Amino acid sequence: MDVVTTHGAAIPKIGFGTFPLKGDDARRMVGYALKAGYRHIDTAQMYGNEAEVGEAIAHAGLGRDAVFLTTKVWPDNFGDGPLQKSVEESLKKLRVDAVDLLLLHWPKFERPIAETVAALNAVHDAGLARHIGVSNFTTALIGQAWSTTKAPLINDQVEYHPYLNQGPVLGAVRKRGMSLTAYMPNARGKVFEDETLGAIGMRHGKTAGQVALRWLYQQDGIIAIPRTASEAHADENIDVLDFALSDQEMTAVFAIARPDGRLLSPPGIAPVWDRA
Repeated sequence: MDVVTTHGAAIPKIGFGTFPLKGDDARRMVGYALKAGYRHIDTAQMYGNEAEVGEAIAHAGLGRDAVFLTTKVWPDNFGDGPLQKSVEESLKKLRVDAVDLLLLHWPKFERPIAETVAALNAVHDAGLARHIGVSNFTTALIGQAWSTTKAPLINDQVEYHPYLNQGPVLGAVRKRGMSLTAYMPNARGKVFEDETLGAIGMRHGKTAGQVALRWLYQQDGIIAIPRTASEAHADENIDVLDFALSDQEMTAVFAIARPDGRLLSPPGIAPVWDRA
């Protein structure tokens, strides 16, 4: 599998997302994903499954450096002191000395952004996170965070799929040598019934969902983290390495985007989104 290289990090381009898996389902699916060949696991404090994710990784029989592990700090834990303490708790649950990537989950700041970014840097400097970044940050917020950080922010994790044009954010991250991780890459299942994606898939012997993932895979600096509670779907999601979309097919998928394509924007926590 290809990796995205950014500021010293090498991130597998297809990862396994774990929201909203809990308990036995989280242990089962993370363990299965690792057996199926996934080497990038994504979780978060808010998901309530860090302990199960850590248990599954610990029992997978893989060396620590074989798995790229991402977790995210919930806004309630932002600020100097609470952030560091929350990360220490996350590491205990995950059974690791450090995560590969630590993200600020949503840009809700009851404390100054500079204070929270400084705390994020402190965690990095202490060796508790090999790399740091953000999630759900707009172009303006990326600029603010970047202007206050000492260590490079290597990633912005955002909703991204064929129905949502993320051109402005892509421009902002690429300008800074950052990567972008696409969550909800299958648009909550909407891609499975898409006629354009289905027609392209038929030409390659693939499903519409696999076409959507391959479209992301072929974009520079993009990582996708599909989530599923099904072993069969986990196999399908990683089975996108043996075909390629033509330039014409890539263009056809880009053309699916629409103004109302965003699916997740929780009130009270979502920022004012960029418009393409």
